[in-house]
Amino acid sequence: MQYPNFPNDCHSLLCQYLTPECFEQLRHLKTQRGFTLEDLIRSGVKNPDSSIGVYAPDAQSYTLFSPLLDPIIEAYHGFSSTEHHQSDLNPDALSSMDLDPTGTYIRSTRIRVGRNLADFPLGAGVSRDERKEIEELITAALAQLQGDLAGDYYPLYNMDPSDQQRLIEAHFLFREGDRFLEAAGLNRDWPKSRGIFHNPNRDFLVWVNEEDQLRIISMEKGGNVGSVFRRLVRAVKSLERSLTFLKSDHLGYISSCPSNLGTAMRASVHILLPQLAKDREQFEAIAQAHHLQIRGKDGEHTQSSEPIFDVSNRRRLGISEVQAVSDMMYGVAALIEAEQSLASKS
Repeated sequence: MQYPNFPNDCHSLLCQYLTPECFEQLRHLKTQRGFTLEDLIRSGVKNPDSSIGVYAPDAQSYTLFSPLLDPIIEAYHGFSSTEHHQSDLNPDALSSMDLDPTGTYIRSTRIRVGRNLADFPLGAGVSRDERKEIEELITAALAQLQGDLAGDYYPLYNMDPSDQQRLIEAHFLFREGDRFLEAAGLNRDWPKSRGIFHNPNRDFLVWVNEEDQLRIISMEKGGNVGSVFRRLVRAVKSLERSLTFLKSDHLGYISSCPSNLGTAMRASVHILLPQLAKDREQFEAIAQAHHLQIRGKDGEHTQSSEPIFDVSNRRRLGISEVQAVSDMMYGVAALIEAEQSLASKS
């Protein structure tokens, strides 16, 4: 493998930190599972417009290729190689406030965490047989859930295409990954050994073998963040009785994409903000102050055609789950206050 020829307008973290010296230091290394630097950076090389540009094929990549990954992680999370991640999944530490009791602004609330199984490669590195084994272990654990968390598993390979599209458009089901995930190897053998589990109320679901091996999701209409978080915590703790998740003292829960390390949590709302949509300077200032990420309502790499935005916490590593949810809550409260102020002046 030769040093990549990045274009001059490449601004990904990979472009910034994969110096020729770093490349020479790492190019001949292999993890115990046989993964190389080429596996790690393939997506970012093929897609120079990536924001990060790396997908780890296994957990050891984070230590073996640390001369590249440590500065990327510090640049994204502000988290150094000497720090240790602290988890806090205590719902009592979070106020059970409803951010929008009147339902004027918030359409829905959704909190998810990513998890990957110990003793397996990450999604970018699993073989077809390993993915099938992972699916079997996860579905067996899901079958043991009780009460309002109990439900059914629906594999993608035999799902009716019209039902699949309907669920995707309702933001309920994942679709085949984008070109960034494709280049990383996360779309291999699609759609085999992938599926969705959900309860009858459809306020708890699990994606199996998407970007992470599990995406555990709690959601409901409106802005009751406390209710959504409590359900998520119950689900995670129930699944931990049957499954061992991949984590480390340093980086917390391990994911292929460095952006999901630590809590691997994304707490979000779909929120109507017509006034702030016209005042993007104030919108972005509030988002930055509260560590928020703003997306189009259809998710990552989309733009909103109407003033409904997907607003979520940006920080995931070096803060607890309670702190991550609090980032979103306080930030959304500030957005609503600003929206009301602008509306009163219009």
